[in-house]
Amino acid sequence: MKKITVFRGDGIGPEIVSAVLQILDAAHVPLQYEIFDVGKNEYAKNGKLISDEAYASFDRNRILLKSPITTPIGHGFRSLNASLRIKYDLYANVRPAKSNPAVVTPYPDVYIVTVRENTEDVYAGVEERISDDEMHTIKIVTRMKSERIIRDAFNYARAHGRKKVTCVHKANIMKLTDGMFLDIFHDIGHGYPEIEKEDMIIDATCMNMVMHPERFDVVVTLNMYGDLLSDLTAGLIGGLGLLPSANLGRDYAMFEAVHGSAPDIAGKGIANPIAFLWSACMLLEHIGEDAIAANIRRAVDTVLLEGTFKTPDIGGSATTAQCTQAIISHLAD
Repeated sequence: MKKITVFRGDGIGPEIVSAVLQILDAAHVPLQYEIFDVGKNEYAKNGKLISDEAYASFDRNRILLKSPITTPIGHGFRSLNASLRIKYDLYANVRPAKSNPAVVTPYPDVYIVTVRENTEDVYAGVEERISDDEMHTIKIVTRMKSERIIRDAFNYARAHGRKKVTCVHKANIMKLTDGMFLDIFHDIGHGYPEIEKEDMIIDATCMNMVMHPERFDVVVTLNMYGDLLSDLTAGLIGGLGLLPSANLGRDYAMFEAVHGSAPDIAGKGIANPIAFLWSACMLLEHIGEDAIAANIRRAVDTVLLEGTFKTPDIGGSATTAQCTQAIISHLAD
């Protein structure tokens, strides 16, 4: 029985953790959980956003299932997501966006995997105050981190039978940082002759994703562009409630939904647990439990196709508990 660490965050975090752990238990997942409260509520109680015990658990178990954590806008503490990614060198953020026939959108055939560098760029949070009227953010791009994320994107494409990798950049303006990233992409791409390569400027990418999402397969990009584009891909498939995420490093892995803590609906019992559940399925595949992950995915697809127990964010009226129990009822024994 493998132990993993679970962080119950803020807002809807505790609700979707409860729902997903119920489903995992019903699917007979061979996992034990070390569960910790983290975030602003934990800080209010004990003066730390993440306790020493919670960090120690992740240090031991090396696998983390983390629910959303509220990050203040424009003030307060730094994003815990960014801090965890940097502390544990979770450099590869993999976000697969796949259309579901049960969720009606103008784009029925989207399957875009965003592979995002997760530890540098402007999201490294290196800022300086020049004066009360001038602030600077420093964009950091290194060869080593660019090489490993680009190589990981090509390896992902090869391992999953994907046909094309698109490098997204702004090298026409940021000729040093984005220019180096683009050059590395083309250099590494020579080692993958069976995979089509293309590069595209970030603004053109946004337009083309909306107009022709079918032209994209695997996208590799820098930190900020990846954050923005993966939310765009979520919009193509029906919303953030359907987009899972893996944060992978050489020694540690963290799995989380892309959406935030949604404090406006916290406690109302209507949060959509599916993105977090699909993130848990990515965790299961990461540890070799592919059959259990497939069973859960089939159950979710059945519930969505039946349509009775969809949550409000994807056009239904079901509660979190109703959606959860419906998924459990469709798990294969």
